[in-house]
Amino acid sequence: MSNQPETTRQQKIARQIQRDMGDILRREAAGLLHGAMVSCTLVRMSPDLSLAKVYLSIFPFDKHPEVMNSINENNWMIRKALGTRVKHQLRHVPELAFYVDDSLEYISSIDKLLKQ
Repeated sequence: MSNQPETTRQQKIARQIQRDMGDILRREAAGLLHGAMVSCTLVRMSPDLSLAKVYLSIFPFDKHPEVMNSINENNWMIRKALGTRVKHQLRHVPELAFYVDDSLEYISSIDKLLKQ
């Protein structure tokens, strides 16, 4: 991805994918999450709309390796579910790349340090 600012179209598609991914993770992919609570915090689109970087917040954070492994192994199923939701808005369903959003973990560690 480039350093250029996102276009309005990229932002709109990113918001739509973020909403749909949250719903997919809550309903259809709940079995992949190993009992963890997972939410989609951010989606960044490539300029050609072929790649979506999906940032996931996982609670409890210590389960993130097994949850991310499971999600990456079943990327095709999540992409297929996304495709059925965005088939009227997008010509091609973007490739999905999942990343851990560890900002909540970082905030809690800073909070612990401040309380000491």
